Amino acid sequence: MSISAAQVKELRELTGAGMMDCKAALSETNGDMEAAVDWLRKKGIAKADKKAGRTAAEGLIGVEQGQREAALVEVNSETDFVARNGAFQEIVSNIAKVALASGDTDAVAAARYPGSDKSVTDTIKDAVGTIGENLGFRRSAKLSVPQGAVATYIHNAVVDNLGKLGVLVAIETAGDADKAAAFARQVAMHIAATNPMALDVDALDPAAVERERNIFSDQARQSGKPENIIEKMVEGRLRKFYEEVVLLKQSFVMNPDVTIEQALKDAEKEIGAPAKITAYVRYALGEGIEKEESDFAAEVAATVKK
Repeated sequence: MSISAAQVKELRELTGAGMMDCKAALSETNGDMEAAVDWLRKKGIAKADKKAGRTAAEGLIGVEQGQREAALVEVNSETDFVARNGAFQEIVSNIAKVALASGDTDAVAAARYPGSDKSVTDTIKDAVGTIGENLGFRRSAKLSVPQGAVATYIHNAVVDNLGKLGVLVAIETAGDADKAAAFARQVAMHIAATNPMALDVDALDPAAVERERNIFSDQARQSGKPENIIEKMVEGRLRKFYEEVVLLKQSFVMNPDVTIEQALKDAEKEIGAPAKITAYVRYALGEGIEKEESDFAAEVAATVKK
């Protein structure tokens, strides 16, 4: 099949591989982008898979803290200028308060906005007219524990509890809740920096694990070693993969000599009782939203022709 220049460009941006290698990969996989990434990785040309698309949504991540619970929301705007607008910031803060009481995204969208008889969705629609930009409530999450704490962290906050990246970490324990919260906040900062794929190995997407296993197997077979040695090589590389993407297996940013799992055990001495990280949520502003790229020169040319 014919491979377009745009496809080659996209694969280069995803993998950092050379143009000819990208063209070959796409030809070998009939233009399947994900399969092409895997093809390059198996050849050792691409070191890692990257998610497609550049994020472009502006706005704010907001957090609201409660008693053994906390909520996180993302509200988008078209420009960063609006994200610095006091009226917009107030909207995000109020939606975070709603999220603490209402829970999931659909429930928050339909819930009554504080001090109004309108829903969150309708309030945002009204704000579009007054603020002058398209706005949208994208998502929300809430964590709670029966005992212990839910810690929050906003990276580079523009004002209290509002920023571009937010994290919640739930820690269950019968021990000192304040000390548990302090440790969980450190873990939240770690998560902000490392963006793990899952809390533990069991929580990883089986399809993602199988994909890595297949890639490692193909790479190992290129060494020409016997199958029993290849199997050990693959298991070793999977362990390394877990150390990179699983929260509890990662080296703790605050102390790289220990894993998060070991740091939690060490923290139990201060907390005064066994403790368990039960869940986390990490929101980075605009992640997964592809930027609509435009050809500025073409736009100018088109304007002149009119």
